[in-house]
Amino acid sequence: MDRPEGSATSETSRFLRALNGEAQAVPPVWLMRQAGRYLPEYREVRAKAGSFLSLCYNPELAAEVTLQPIRRFGFDAAILFSDILVIPQALGQALWFVEGEGPRLEPVATHERLAEIDRAADGAKLAPIMETVTRVREALPSGTGFIGFCGAPWTVATYMVAGRGTPDQGPAKALFGADPALFQAIVDRIVAASIRYLNAQISAGVDAVQIFDSWAGSLDADDFRRWCVAPTRRIVEGVRAANPHARIIGFPRGAGQLIPDYVRQTGVDAVGLETEIDRAFAAAEIQSLVPVQGHLDPQVLRAGGPDLERDAEAILAAFGDRPFVFNLGHGILPDTPIAHVERLLKTVRG
Repeated sequence: MDRPEGSATSETSRFLRALNGEAQAVPPVWLMRQAGRYLPEYREVRAKAGSFLSLCYNPELAAEVTLQPIRRFGFDAAILFSDILVIPQALGQALWFVEGEGPRLEPVATHERLAEIDRAADGAKLAPIMETVTRVREALPSGTGFIGFCGAPWTVATYMVAGRGTPDQGPAKALFGADPALFQAIVDRIVAASIRYLNAQISAGVDAVQIFDSWAGSLDADDFRRWCVAPTRRIVEGVRAANPHARIIGFPRGAGQLIPDYVRQTGVDAVGLETEIDRAFAAAEIQSLVPVQGHLDPQVLRAGGPDLERDAEAILAAFGDRPFVFNLGHGILPDTPIAHVERLLKTVRG
C-alpha cells in the first residue's frame, strides 16, 4: 500500500520536500478550502451536482472541483474535495446538510443509539471518494502534491453527539463527563474507521494526509491529551503500520501552547498553525520539531490591500528559513476576491 520512496511524485513535489524537512527559498503554498464558493467554476459544478453531499460522492464532479484551483492558481498541492462527516455517515449515522446552516446528523449520545450504528465503516459508501482520488491523481500536473484528509476523532465526535456544530462543543463535553466509557466507544469507532479511510486514500494515490481537529482548542490540557492527542496518535500508528513512509499533517486548531506536546506525542510529520498563534513561539517551539504550515488570517486575505502583503511577508520572515508550507490559519472565506488570492501568490512567490 505504501507509495515507494523515490517515486516521481516524491522526487518532484515541492510540497512533499517541505514535509520531508527541506527548507526552500520559495515555500510551497496551498490554501485550506481552496476548492470552494469563491470560485465561479466551483459554483457552476455545485449547481450541477444539486447538493453538497451529491457533489462529495460524485467522482467526476468532485475530481473537477479538486482540480479547479490547481488550474487557476497553480498551487503546489491539491486537497481532496470531501467532508469530515463522511466517516459517521459510513458508520451508518444519518447525515444531511441544511442550506445556509451546515450539517445535521441523528445524534448518537446513548449506548442504545451507538448500538444502532456500525462498528466498521461501510467501504462501499466511501468507494466513490476513492475513485475521486484516482481521477485526481491521474490528472494532476507533475510536481503537484496531493493531500487526503479526515476529521480528528474529537472533532468528529462532537458532531456525532450533538447532531450539528455547536459553539462550545458542550454536548460532547457533557457526555464525556457523565459517561466517559460511552464517549470512548464513540471515539474508538472513529479511530478505526479513520485509519482504514486514510490508508485507502493513500492506496488510491494521495501523497500525504491531514487530520483536521477543528475544535481542539475547546479542551483543557488534560482533556486535550485524552481526547485529541491519544486518538490522533492511534491514527498515526495505524496509518504507518500499513504505510511506513506516509506523511501526516496534524491540525489541532486552537491548541496553541499545547502543540509542541501534541507533535511529540502523536508523531505527526508536520503541523498546521491557526492564525492566532504567537509566531515567535511557533518558530522556536514548534518549527524546531517539525515543518509547520499556515497561518495567514483568512479575513486578511478577504480584505486584501497592503495588510495582505505585509502579513504574508511577516509570515515568510518568521518561518521561511526552515521547512514551511504557506497556508491560511483556517479555510478561505466564500466571498474572498480571486484577485486577492492572485496577489497573495505573487507575494509568496516573489
